[in-house]
Parts: sequence; structure tokens; C-alpha cells
Amino acid sequence: MFRSVISRSLVNKSLLLRSGATQQASLRRAPRLACDIRNFSNSVVRNAKQPKKVAPAVEQKQGPSGAAIFAVATIVASAFFVVYGKQADPKGKELEAKKEEVSKEATKEEKSTETSSSSPAFDKEDVTVIFVLGGPGAGKGTQSARLVKDFGFVHLSAGDLLREEASRPGSEFHDLINNYIKEGKIVPHEVTIALLRNAMKASGSKRFLVDGFPRAMDQALEFEKSVCECKFVLYFECPTEEMEKRLLKRGESSGRTDDNIESIRKRFDTFKNTSFPVIEHYDNLGKVQKVSCMATPDQVYANTKNIFNKLFDENK
Repeated sequence: MFRSVISRSLVNKSLLLRSGATQQASLRRAPRLACDIRNFSNSVVRNAKQPKKVAPAVEQKQGPSGAAIFAVATIVASAFFVVYGKQADPKGKELEAKKEEVSKEATKEEKSTETSSSSPAFDKEDVTVIFVLGGPGAGKGTQSARLVKDFGFVHLSAGDLLREEASRPGSEFHDLINNYIKEGKIVPHEVTIALLRNAMKASGSKRFLVDGFPRAMDQALEFEKSVCECKFVLYFECPTEEMEKRLLKRGESSGRTDDNIESIRKRFDTFKNTSFPVIEHYDNLGKVQKVSCMATPDQVYANTKNIFNKLFDENK
């Protein structure tokens, strides 16, 4: 037992000696550790105070923007088309020349229109113009022929002038006029008025019966502005049924392309919708003389002749 106590005492003493030695070693190392800590701290502070060196950025050269590239490409493509496009299209020069020619003709036409608009071709004090109107088949041509004989008028049928022009060799209006007549439509007034004006000048007369014209308000206004103001309108009234019967009968021998039931009815519609307003316009001006066509041709002419005798103070 005594040995055991001594052994434990020796062990404890050994442990104490080791512990003391460890503590002494730690104490010896403490100053060195503190110095290392101070050095590290100072190094951190110095690095914090010094400005950081930033590596110089490599300057990148910027190329042209997308918009610039597109603009240049567009210019180049346009230049290519201008230079080589005309060479590839042999008709280019021809088309340009045609456009220039049409432009010149349009300019001439505008100047001509301005001149005619400012001064009619005929003075109403020297020349007498009477518009002879009525539906298709009312008998305008028949009555006009007798007035020509008794009163010295020149009879100008707008329809006859148009048909003559359409059949004239080399006429530039051939197809246009024929198509309008076939459809029962009104031929553009520029064509009709030009034909009437030329016929009036060529006749050398001062009295004109203009048969079947004007068929629309634009024709009436333009004719009076550029050719001559009318004295009055001679209107032959006739029911549609009677006119249709007369036209179908006439078509059996006339050879006219518009004397068929389809064209006749189209002409009736045109007269009702566009020509009748012209009669109403002149009626409001007090310039319409009406004659019924439901009597015999001789009686119709007798009534017509009475009107002319009063207006022209001629008892023939």
C-alpha cells in the first residue's frame, strides 16, 4: 500500500512537471505569437491605405454601327440599279420618252382648256344654239330635219358625230366610243364637245340644232363655257313604252348596234338618271320648250313650228 501511494505521488509529480514545462514553453512562445499578430495587422493596414493598382483596360476599337452599314449598302444597291438597271431594261428610255410626251400633251390640253374656259368659241349674240333633247326614240332627228329645211338651221347630231368618228379610219377614239355606245353610257364630254365645236366651225352657219346633247350636267356646263351658251332647250316628251316600241321597229332596218332591247333599256336608265336632270336645270332657268310626241309626226311638227315662229318671228 505504501508503494502504491508513493507510485501515485510520483505520477502526480511527473504530471505537474510536464504541465509546468508546457506552461513555460507557452509563455516563451507568447511574445513571438504576439509579434506575428502585430506584423500581420500592420501589413493589412498598409495594404488598405495604399491605392490599388488597376490593370489598364485594353482599348477596344469599335467598328461601324449596324445603321451605318445598312445605309452604305442601300446607297450602293441604288447606284447599282441606276447604272445597270437601265442597261438591263432596253425599254426604259422608251418609257421615259413616252411619259415626257404625255406630260407635254397634258400641259397643252390644260392651256387649251384654260383658254377655252375664259372665252367661248362663239358669241351667243351672233350664234344661236338650241339643244334638242328627249328620250331615245322620241323623234328628235325626224323633227330636227324639218326645222333645218324651214328655218335654216344646221342639224348636229351628237350620236351621229360619235358614230362617224368611231368608224373613221385611224381614229384614236374608235374602241372608246363603240364601248360606251354599246353599254348605253355617256361618252366622255371632252370627245363629244370637241366634235361638236369642230363641226360648228366647219359649217360656217350661225344657227345650230344640237340633237341628243347635252346628256349630263357636266356636258351642259362645259359646252356653254367653252363653245356657246344655248338659247333654249327643245324637249320632246314621250312615254318609255312608246319609245321602246319605236326603237325596236327601227332596229329591224337601221343596222345600229344600240338598237337592241338590252342597249335600249340601258339608254333609258341613263336618260332618266343623268339626262333628265339637265332638262330640269334649264326648266328652272325658264329655257325649256316642251312638245308632246304622242300625236302624229305631222302634228308634232306643227306644234314645234309654232314655237319657232314665235321665238324667231318667222312665219314660214
